[in-house]
Amino acid sequence: MKHIIENFEQLKALEGKEIGTSDWQTITQEQIDKFADVTLDHQWIHTDVERARVESPFHSTIAHGYLTISLLPYHWEQVIDVQNLKMQINYGIEKLKFGQPVLTGSDVRVHADMLSVTDLRGVVKASIGIRMEIRDCPKPAFEGTIIFVYHFNK
Repeated sequence: MKHIIENFEQLKALEGKEIGTSDWQTITQEQIDKFADVTLDHQWIHTDVERARVESPFHSTIAHGYLTISLLPYHWEQVIDVQNLKMQINYGIEKLKFGQPVLTGSDVRVHADMLSVTDLRGVVKASIGIRMEIRDCPKPAFEGTIIFVYHFNK
């Protein structure tokens, strides 16, 4: 169930609770190649399918770690819809740890828990525990805490 939030009080009510899980998304070689082009990171483990099949311990290309992180906004919007905003700011990521590479063709999703919600004199800081799960894999692709700052309309 997607949460719809319109003010500080509604966001605060989620503090200490599991927020939800996004839908599964398949990571494609096309996504990986486009990300490599944008970031200028063409390391063969990501982009050379034949070499990775032979030389990689995974026998496959893998997604860039930062590609998986860049998918957070897409997955976050499936879990929660924060409305009535002047603006939302990505404030930071804490304690980020990559646990497992994401092989091309893998399905991933994000699980979120609201750790804390703080009113900073009209600006709201939300700390969210995030874990990117890989289908049929016991270890997550990554986990950590993302922090958003929300400026609600009055």
